[in-house]
Amino acid sequence: MKIDVYSATGIKKSSLELPSSMFEAKINPGLMHLAVVRQQSNRRKPIAHVKHRGEVVGSTKKMFQQKGTGRARRGPIRSPLLKGGGKAFGPRNEANFIKQMPKKMRRAALFSCLSLRAKEGAIIGLENYPEDIKTKTFMALLKKLPVELGRRIVIVMDKRHRGLELSARNIPRVKTILAQYLNPEDLLVSRNIIFLTDAVKVAEDTFTKERVLTKPKKEEVASGEEKKETKKVAKKTKTVKKPKTAKTASDSKKPKA
Repeated sequence: MKIDVYSATGIKKSSLELPSSMFEAKINPGLMHLAVVRQQSNRRKPIAHVKHRGEVVGSTKKMFQQKGTGRARRGPIRSPLLKGGGKAFGPRNEANFIKQMPKKMRRAALFSCLSLRAKEGAIIGLENYPEDIKTKTFMALLKKLPVELGRRIVIVMDKRHRGLELSARNIPRVKTILAQYLNPEDLLVSRNIIFLTDAVKVAEDTFTKERVLTKPKKEEVASGEEKKETKKVAKKTKTVKKPKTAKTASDSKKPKA
């Protein structure tokens, strides 16, 4: 799949081939929904909080005797049944809303979102952007690009770009993120997604290529084995003790001087 690449002046320059492993994956709506719910749930912070009967200020003395008054039996004034008492089964700020998802499912959901947005034609490329910090210049660029102003726009960068970040942060509904932090929510809620050309390569290296542990060379392994053998030999030579001579019967019979 190819996307159009534009220059910093808003002129269409060329096209860019997107990696098929990320932008032509199988679209799974159920998995995308689970990923978005997980992301929003992990961001959730419990604020509502009420006090139970053990936290309310008040006496623990029984209000009146159990029998003989003709009234209903009562406990302390902090009971949830009385005004000013604790709340039963109320919301607590100790709630845990964190959800877990395996790594393969997270990657599959991300690739599904990228494939869906690429299929819809919402992704375009940007060749470069100058280091100048000027919102007016960036706004003029957005007007020339095939994006819908006033709707959410996500700009994916390969590394920190101070000029682009500071120029875009004053424009409503425009967000800049690094390619390493691509997430399903930002991809799905945005109307247009602008990838810097180098950001596609960074995203591919981050999410598709696994880290390969470098194996030690044969020479290093051989030298390590030789060192271990020399250490073992040195330990054996140190621990060798002289054998004790056994006393004969004639030596034991000799009188002491």
